[in-house]
Amino acid sequence: MDYLIIALVIWNSLTFLLMGYDKYQAMHNQWRVPEKTLLTAAFAMGGLGCLAGSYVFRHKTRKTQFRILLPLAALLNMGLTALVLSGRLF
Repeated sequence: MDYLIIALVIWNSLTFLLMGYDKYQAMHNQWRVPEKTLLTAAFAMGGLGCLAGSYVFRHKTRKTQFRILLPLAALLNMGLTALVLSGRLF
């Protein structure tokens, strides 16, 4: 289970940085990370990283889709993690 926690920390750190990267690109009128990619990363167990990145970098906070789906992804990720760690799933 220690490996699971380490993997989740690394993945959420990467999704946090992905939000920061997209914000940087937006500020410099460069190629952007597609919204679909950001949301997929969030629902693929990176919800906390994306949500934190959204607030820290003030990125995508006005978009209704992100205001709803990022917290939902974070809650689903935490629930699934709790189930796995408790031994009730897998």
